[in-house]
Amino acid sequence: MGSATTTTSTGADRVNLRAVDHIAIATDDLAGAVRLFGDVLGGTFVMGGDDARKAIRTVQIELPQVKVELLTPLDESSYLHQYLERHGPGFHHMTIFVEDVLAAVAEVEAAGYETVDVDVSHPAWSEAYIRPRSGFGTLLQLVQTDRRWDAGKPGMTVDDVLAGRIVWVDHDVWWRHEAPDPADVPPAGWSGSDVPPAASSVSDVPPAGT
Repeated sequence: MGSATTTTSTGADRVNLRAVDHIAIATDDLAGAVRLFGDVLGGTFVMGGDDARKAIRTVQIELPQVKVELLTPLDESSYLHQYLERHGPGFHHMTIFVEDVLAAVAEVEAAGYETVDVDVSHPAWSEAYIRPRSGFGTLLQLVQTDRRWDAGKPGMTVDDVLAGRIVWVDHDVWWRHEAPDPADVPPAGWSGSDVPPAASSVSDVPPAGT
């Protein structure tokens, strides 16, 4: 009988990975998802908040050996609402930290895979995506960062996120009333509506997450 063969990279063309930071799950019931991953499975709240640019609310929960990011749209105009209408709730993307995102893009494309939405405008979060049609149905986010993302700010709780009291501004979480750039902050009192639309050039599965 024949045996299966595998190919192993020599390392010369391998992306220099730091870690898999999280997997992201899209849901239209954020409180329910928090109950499952936090209360039932015993996960620990890390951080989260409302992102006005992307019109989404996120909650990150740490489980043993893996961090899960829960995503929900804040308005029907959100790309994530459209994603859920098309695909339903479930896995959305995986975020992988790399040493050099531009080098990673070059290596991935040289290997024949397609990347999109390269953005290196901020050292806290320089990113690119491997499209699902190149990622075997998986949206892969490659990120170069100069920050740690394994802890939130003292005093912030998952209840604060669910109540809309926390916002993302400039790749950081802020109390809504203390956020430094009001133009990027959603109006107070949001309960899942009244969010401006967000666009993406990833047509098959839009990107999300910070």
